[in-house]
Amino acid sequence: MEGKVIFIGAGPGDPELLTVKGQNALKNADIIIYAGSLVNKEVLSVAKKTAEIYNSASMNLDEILEIMDKETKEGKIIARVHTGDPAIYGAIGEQIEFLRHNNIKFEIIPGVSSLFATAAALESELTLPEVSQTVIITRPEGRTPKPESESIKELAKHNATMCIFLGIHMIENVVSDLLTHYPKDTPVAVVKKASWRDQMIVKGTLEDIASRVKEAGIEKTAIIVVGNVLNPGDITPSKLYDAEFTHEYRKGRQNK
Repeated sequence: MEGKVIFIGAGPGDPELLTVKGQNALKNADIIIYAGSLVNKEVLSVAKKTAEIYNSASMNLDEILEIMDKETKEGKIIARVHTGDPAIYGAIGEQIEFLRHNNIKFEIIPGVSSLFATAAALESELTLPEVSQTVIITRPEGRTPKPESESIKELAKHNATMCIFLGIHMIENVVSDLLTHYPKDTPVAVVKKASWRDQMIVKGTLEDIASRVKEAGIEKTAIIVVGNVLNPGDITPSKLYDAEFTHEYRKGRQNK
């Protein structure tokens, strides 16, 4: 039997936000390697009793790849469990490169990103008509470098909805960069551990969010959302359900 690696997006934290497909893959896996620093361990409760479980938080890449290579050669199914959706800051690229180079079969099962759990926690739509129709997903530069054209300062020029991962520990620097183009009264929200039982939300503006975050003691595992979609005032309805608007599935009133 041929082995296989299945990358699974475990969702943002709430175990009920794991997809059905992801859950089925976990149930059938012989080996589970999960990002223990971020993935809620309750997600693994569906694993079979004989499954070998490794916490990748204490492993380096070579150790992870060694297990994948060895166990797939023995016909084992490996579930590689990442937080949220593995396509966003999931560090799967280097793993996929290894699997392709060694002709090891793999599959990717998408998951619910913490970004969307954050939007749900804020009871917000990130793309409101005439407010913002663009969402920028980014992170500040830290030990992982970024192209200069993707700096927070450069991206802020668009005044779009911005969702910033991995930047809460440098909130003052992030705010300083944002203020080069966003007004100081631009709404900002920080959501820590979106969808977890101990979820925390802090709201403010670019003028005061840094002090509010410090006061709340938030230092990691949080997303910063910036933009007028968080406080849009009167909302312009979408054309999709406008009674006067005709589309493929419905004629508007004016066309009756």
